[in-house]
Amino acid sequence: MRSRDAGADAAGAGPEAPGAGEGGDGGHRRGGLMAWIREIAIILGVAIVLSFLIKTFLFKAFYIPSESMVPTLEENDRIFVNLFVPRNFALQRGEVVVFKDTKGWLPEVPQPAPNPVQEGLEFVGLLPDTSQQHLIKRVIGLPGDHVVCCDASQHITVNGAALSEPYVNPAETPHVVPFDVTVPAGSIWVMGDNRNHSSDSRYHNSVQPGAGFVSIGDVEGQAAVIAWPLNRIRSLDSYPDTFKDVPAPK
Repeated sequence: MRSRDAGADAAGAGPEAPGAGEGGDGGHRRGGLMAWIREIAIILGVAIVLSFLIKTFLFKAFYIPSESMVPTLEENDRIFVNLFVPRNFALQRGEVVVFKDTKGWLPEVPQPAPNPVQEGLEFVGLLPDTSQQHLIKRVIGLPGDHVVCCDASQHITVNGAALSEPYVNPAETPHVVPFDVTVPAGSIWVMGDNRNHSSDSRYHNSVQPGAGFVSIGDVEGQAAVIAWPLNRIRSLDSYPDTFKDVPAPK
């Protein structure tokens, strides 16, 4: 290569010069293309690593497959779940939480054929979790709480305090499903906002393992925001005013 370059220089503007110049530009273009590909690969790699770290330690995306939380959450919404709760911060009444179904609440459904690409993107956090192994409900009772349905006005009470529940679906009058429970240590009592279409703690308190209570250890995190569709982007309210008068459990 050194001898050919020297010959080209000596030829000056002779017949070999244009060919040598084109070869140099072609090499530059190839080098520029490879540099661009490397840069894109680095950007994608960093994005995947960051997405995985965020999904593992900060926020995780989930897909809403049912109407059990209408009107708070609509079917096909995508949400971000705050993983700091309950990992670093205690659960609060009124928070919407995603939890693993370890008690067999969900009916068995045929599993779709594995899609390695989708599973990989879900694993690194670039797609929301679409597995059929999680549920989403609102926390009504914390450990030690005495939760009852219902008082004379058909209100749920927690430690004797009646709840006014603005998050419940106003399109239907909730069916009364009587219960009287005290939440054990390490557990919560959860209910869907769409009361007539939610198979929640009320329907598992006598026939399912756990007696309708959800282990805090099964809670993935607090549903923080709706991320999709764009016209529904918003943070999710935990309605602290609904529970502000609830006394501490005895």
